[in-house]
Amino acid sequence: MSVKKHIPNAITSMNLLSGVLGVIVSLEGHVETGFLLMLAAGGFDFLDGFAARLLKVTSEIGKELDSLSDLVSFGVLPAVMMYEVMAMGGIGWPRFLVLVLPVFSGLRLAKFNTDSRQSSSFIGLPTPAAALLSGSLALFLLKSGALSAGLLSIVLPLVAAVLSALEVSEIPMFSMKIKKGGALFDIKRTVFFSVSAIMVIITVMLNLHWSFALVLIFGFYILENLLFALAPNSSLNEP
Repeated sequence: MSVKKHIPNAITSMNLLSGVLGVIVSLEGHVETGFLLMLAAGGFDFLDGFAARLLKVTSEIGKELDSLSDLVSFGVLPAVMMYEVMAMGGIGWPRFLVLVLPVFSGLRLAKFNTDSRQSSSFIGLPTPAAALLSGSLALFLLKSGALSAGLLSIVLPLVAAVLSALEVSEIPMFSMKIKKGGALFDIKRTVFFSVSAIMVIITVMLNLHWSFALVLIFGFYILENLLFALAPNSSLNEP
């Protein structure tokens, strides 16, 4: 039995484990640790695909395991983070509204697995991007205490609803992964990484919690894709 064919699935399992641990620690009140575990899950999510391509091994089990892991790490975990932050703010039933995010994340992942148009880019917002935006926003609000309980009960459910709608939308979104033979820096990636660097600098200069940089970066990722989708030059928008 070849061991190498199991390596990508083992890495994917670490994604799942990171997500489960993130849910547990977030429910115990350690939201920042939960978010760090989400970042770890994102690293494993990147590495499993890299390992599969490097070792030239693929399997249907790996594909399904990847989606199940992503649902926990990038669907359930960010919703739990938002839920817990709202609970810490003394918010009652409105905190349950954020649970719309894992539902639509599941729909998004099922759609991705059955959509042949999404081999090198995305149609709709990818679940990791939605998770990193919602999770970093929840963490920043927790660390900064920027909103009153009344506003908090509106902002996070609204963000969860908007991200859910974007996940199942038909808006083309570029992928961070470079397909074989593709350009390392096309116009979309060049703009994104340039602006992201500026946003990191702004966060440092304002002496804000590091999660604010991720809020800006992934908020801009959505905005940039929306602007390109509306651009008259259709060649920029091919999925």
